[in-house]
Order: sequence, then C-alpha cells, then structure tokens
Amino acid sequence: MAGGVRYRSFVVDGEQGEVPGALWTTPGGSGLPLVLIGHGASGSKQQDYVRALAHRLVLAHGVAAAAIDGPVHGDRRPDKGVDGALQFLDFVKVWSSDPCLTDSMVSDWRHTLDQLAALDDIAGPVGYWGLSMGTILGLPFVASEERVEAAVLGLMGIAGPTAERIAADAPRVTCAVLFLVQWSDELFPRETAFRLFDALGSPDKRLHANPGSHGSVPHDEFQASAAFLARRLSACRKSRPPAVGLDAGSWVSPDGADWRSGTRA
Repeated sequence: MAGGVRYRSFVVDGEQGEVPGALWTTPGGSGLPLVLIGHGASGSKQQDYVRALAHRLVLAHGVAAAAIDGPVHGDRRPDKGVDGALQFLDFVKVWSSDPCLTDSMVSDWRHTLDQLAALDDIAGPVGYWGLSMGTILGLPFVASEERVEAAVLGLMGIAGPTAERIAADAPRVTCAVLFLVQWSDELFPRETAFRLFDALGSPDKRLHANPGSHGSVPHDEFQASAAFLARRLSACRKSRPPAVGLDAGSWVSPDGADWRSGTRA
C-alpha cells in the first residue's frame, strides 16, 4: 500500500493466453464503483498517466480503477514492453493484419470485469476510460457491455484498419460519454474525430477539444475526465443492481501469493 492506495496485480485467463492486470482500490473499501482504464499504443497498464489517473480516482473520488496490458504490450511481451517505440510498431502491424484483434480485446475486458465483479470491494457501477488505442479497442467493448454506465473516449476517429468496425459500433455506445479531441492531432485528424463523436449513439455526450498534438492532452483534462466518471457512476450507483461476476477462485497472482492479501507495490 502506498499513499492510501491499495494495489494488487493479477492475471486473468483470456481466450488467447494470460491477461496481466493491475487493480487500485481504497484500503478496506467495499462496494466501490469501478473504472477500467485502457492505455494507449506504446504504453502499458503501468504507464505513468494510467497510474496517476488510477490514484486520482481512488483518492479524490473513492472509485476503484483497473487496467490490463493491451495486445503486444507490457507484460504480454517477452521483453515486458521496455521499448515503447517497438510496441507501437508491433501494434500497428497487428491492427492491420489480425481480424480478431478487436474481438479478442473485448473478450479480455469482459473476463477482467467478470472477475473483478466477484471481489468484495467491487460492487458499484462501471465506467471506462481509454484514449487512442484505448478507444480503438475499448469503444467496441463499451458498445457491447451493458454494465458500462459512462465512458471517456477520444484521440481517435473513424479511421485506420478497423474504421468500419468503429463506425458500426459507435451507434451502439449509449452510455454517457466524454470525448476528447486534440485540435492538431497528427495521427487522427480532428475531422475524423468529429465524425466519430457524431456517430456515437449516446444521448448524453459532450466533446472537449484542446490545442496541440496527439500526445498533448492537458493535465486538467485528466482531472476533468476522472470527475466526469465519478459523477456519472455516483448518480447511477443505486439505480442498477451490482454486476455478477465469476468465481473469484479463478484469479491467479503472478507472484504466487494470495491476491486477496493486498499488495505491496
């Protein structure tokens, strides 16, 4: 435990192998809302902004946070993701060549959510936060998962190898959405992002645009997006029954320890 945040690492059995994850909660918390965080290409579940966002959700809002490594990222790699540029290139390759990539990640998120929902300290509504690759692979998950009550998406448009899938899934996103755009995004021009925002099926959506390049999201947007999710999850906390998960006994701790004992990092 560090700074009032309890950290636990875990591994979920996915359809195509082990899915390494991280969970941040309040010490001794129970019935907490949960935000799933999807990292961007070249990053990992332990990326600085992922950890900072998770800590903010826990400390400022009393919301648990979890992240998993995306395909060809982080602990899914033999090299543990030490080279961000190589991870980015490898992701572009699989994004372009693997037709099962999106469905595989949707399944990984579902397995993760199922098992997190079995924990004593997770019982509230669920949110999702993911930009760039976190939207490429996360928007289809949000579109198909009714347990997600609110989402932060963006830094992505109707573009790229899976543009047709994104366009097809966007109208099925009906939860509350905050969508982030960088005005001079060199990877996904704002016009493509505006088309994606327009295609979202949610009647409760808003767009925040900021000057700068793809990776220049201002710090206050991270704060605002965390607050947005916390408000939405708090509002619906009593309106839906808690999610039903799988048997918690299927969890595996990477270090062989009892994951219920909390962690140490």
